[in-house]
Parts: sequence; structure tokens; C-alpha cells
Amino acid sequence: MEPLTLYKLMILYLLKAVKYPLTRSQLSDFMLEKEYCSYFSFQQAILELLDAHLMREESMRNYSRYILTREGEDTLDFFGKNLPEQIRTDMNAFLEENMIRLRDEVGTSSGYQENSSGEYTVSLEIREGKEVLMKVDLSVPTEEQAQIISENWRKSDQKIYEFVMKELLRD
Repeated sequence: MEPLTLYKLMILYLLKAVKYPLTRSQLSDFMLEKEYCSYFSFQQAILELLDAHLMREESMRNYSRYILTREGEDTLDFFGKNLPEQIRTDMNAFLEENMIRLRDEVGTSSGYQENSSGEYTVSLEIREGKEVLMKVDLSVPTEEQAQIISENWRKSDQKIYEFVMKELLRD
């Protein structure tokens, strides 16, 4: 198997195994730390997977997440048996050691950007797997307020989500 094909299958395997989006950084953590490929080979594999529609990119304010498409899943189902057992073992061990960290990093997101009126739009989101549980966009007058909201969201997202659900579901 050609090295680039192997790298692409590995990326697809990681995306399928976690069942939620991963960032480029999270994917590269495994590939580069274990020295399976170079930075440039990793980038090429990502671009080719996107071009082939085997995964899709979801851009947030300050990063992108990658999601396995149905075509990517079918490709992995068909060719995944060609992944060497040792590589599968390494990937599974990496995921087992880092599952909670990986999930928490992508499960909650926040970011902001200046809008056309000179104010700032803060985007807040909670996901479970591929599903968006809650998405809120707020407009605030200053960048400082946008930063504070973004930071506080990362600290209190679950509490806020629980409060909103409780309030919306009460009689």
C-alpha cells in the first residue's frame, strides 16, 4: 500500500472511531507524535480526503473540525482491512488514552468576530457527537466582552445548557 493511501485510511479510521468531529490538530497529534508521517504528507492526505469528499470540513471562528462522510465510511469499510494490525493497535491505544480530552475539546466551542456594525458576534456551541445540542449567537458591543463570554462559556457550558433546558422544559 502506498504511504499516502495508508495515511488517509488512518485519518478515516480515527474519525470513525470517535464518532464526533476532530480538529486538524487532534488528528495530527497522533500522526506526527507517533512519526507515522511528515507534516507535509499529513497536510496532503487531509486535502485529498476533502477533495474526494471522504470527509468534510466544518469551520468555526478560529479552527476547523473534520467529519467523516458516508463516502468516507464506505471507503473505510471497504479498504480498512488493509490497515496493519500494529497501526490499529496504536490508534486504539491513542484514542483510549485521549478520548475524554478529544471529546471535550470539540464538544464545546466558542469564538467571536467583528460584524459589519462594528460590534462583535460571539458564537457558542455544544455538540454531542455530530449533533448540535445548542448553538447561540450573541451580539456584544466590545471585543473585551466577546472574549469574556467566550472564556466563560468554556468554563460553564454544561451548567448553562442544563439551566436552559430546565427552563424551557418546565410547565
